[in-house]
Amino acid sequence: MAGGPVDPDGPVRVYLEVGETWTFAVALDWPGWARRARSGDAALAQLEEYRGRYRAAVTAPRADGPLEVVGSVPGNRTTDFGAPDARGPWDEEPLSPVGRQRQVDLLRDAWVTFDRIASSAPAELRKGPRGGGRDRDAVVAHVREAERAYCPKVGARTPPRTPWPEQRDVVTAALLDAETGGAWPVGYALRRFAWHVLDHAWEIEDRST
Repeated sequence: MAGGPVDPDGPVRVYLEVGETWTFAVALDWPGWARRARSGDAALAQLEEYRGRYRAAVTAPRADGPLEVVGSVPGNRTTDFGAPDARGPWDEEPLSPVGRQRQVDLLRDAWVTFDRIASSAPAELRKGPRGGGRDRDAVVAHVREAERAYCPKVGARTPPRTPWPEQRDVVTAALLDAETGGAWPVGYALRRFAWHVLDHAWEIEDRST
């Protein structure tokens, strides 16, 4: 069974999701640590650049080892839109109870980081070079509603206007349930949830200055 204890000093297992426009480098055992670029080498460089930022976002033992590419998967239209969406053979292996709990705890850390950054950010965020980009409250609403939309993928349901703490409890329970009947493998679901949370947390942080 996969997903047992992870050596913080050992190699960081990474896979590449290769689309026509974007390539993602994704840390397999560290949900939320995933970055994109125009090529595999550039994506790996981005992932390395965000190592310290990811360490600051989680409370688990630090991922100090070198990046080790364990495989690649073809991307799809969602990849080229800008979100990691492909699954690999590693997602066919069930997570051990210890591994599942560890990765759920990393998702919880991502939520804490998002809340901390959002609570201290100005309501109006710096716009992009063409004036685009949501302001803080719109980013928060987007992340919350995206998570609600993801819920059926992990065999859960949350009605509209469910308070976010309650929604997160539903997500957590579904991800910890070994018999979850969702369409997403649990490992992939954890990576997708946590990536979306941290990607927007860092967006808010970057656009607050």
